[in-house]
Amino acid sequence: MASKSPIGSSAGESARRRARNNATYRREQRRLAPYEEIARLVIRHRLERGLTQRELAERMETSHSAISRIESGRHKTSAQTLQRLADALGLRFVMGFESGPEESPVRELVSV
Repeated sequence: MASKSPIGSSAGESARRRARNNATYRREQRRLAPYEEIARLVIRHRLERGLTQRELAERMETSHSAISRIESGRHKTSAQTLQRLADALGLRFVMGFESGPEESPVRELVSV
């Protein structure tokens, strides 16, 4: 019998187990995936610039909690907020549409 870690399973292992056993959990994971991707981008660019969440919030003239919500990857973010984030991080905000198969999508993008 395999021994169990004294601290239990990791968050990733627990999430994979829940996803295997629960269709509702899988749907929620798919729903949140785009927001989690945005969160990872924001965090990466913020850290590359050596900014804290509070400093980024000041640049955007918003609250620290607003940045925390975006970086949690669990909340919708408006196009207007994404534009303000891009400006505060010195980036260009790009929007677009995608068509075709997921394996080789056709992307039409515009810099806003």
